[in-house]
Amino acid sequence: AEEDVRISGILVMYNNVLQSLFQSQILTLGVVMLAIMLMFLTLFRSFSIAVLCIIPNAIAAAFVLGIMGWLNIPLDIMTITIAAISVGIGVDNTIHYMHRFKREFPRFGNYRQTMFFCHNSIGRAMYFTSMTIVAGFSILALSNFIPTIVFGLLTSLAMLVALTGSLTLLPQLLITFKPLGIETHTSS
Repeated sequence: AEEDVRISGILVMYNNVLQSLFQSQILTLGVVMLAIMLMFLTLFRSFSIAVLCIIPNAIAAAFVLGIMGWLNIPLDIMTITIAAISVGIGVDNTIHYMHRFKREFPRFGNYRQTMFFCHNSIGRAMYFTSMTIVAGFSILALSNFIPTIVFGLLTSLAMLVALTGSLTLLPQLLITFKPLGIETHTSS
């Protein structure tokens, strides 16, 4: 007589949950990026600005996933959500910076001067807010549970990369591609 044998147990169930999470997180990250792109498009009413704004956030997500791969950190229930969470939080910096930049550019008429002004005003607030978030997630490093430690440290790293992108890459993209039009004043 033929026997019907099935492998079961908690490990099989855990593996099935991880497979389901992995597939849904890839889809979720794509949907999150698309939703953020549409939000940028609606908020700034410019396709070119929306594209430039999504770049630092996509790099932050790709960077943290790349570090996980390079360090052979497995995707588990904790780490699989890091990219989507970091993009969701990190996009806040991009919105603040771009909003201020767009508002101040007509006043200065120069991309570089507008960048300096934004760095000295909203840039400081972005820095301190991000450092608070990094400190909060870094506290998880004191946990006794390894996945929680990894989650906290990688999310902190992603926040630092997102901040760096918003304060360095985004301004450089704005200066290079000039999405707000030509400059009306030269640098002094």
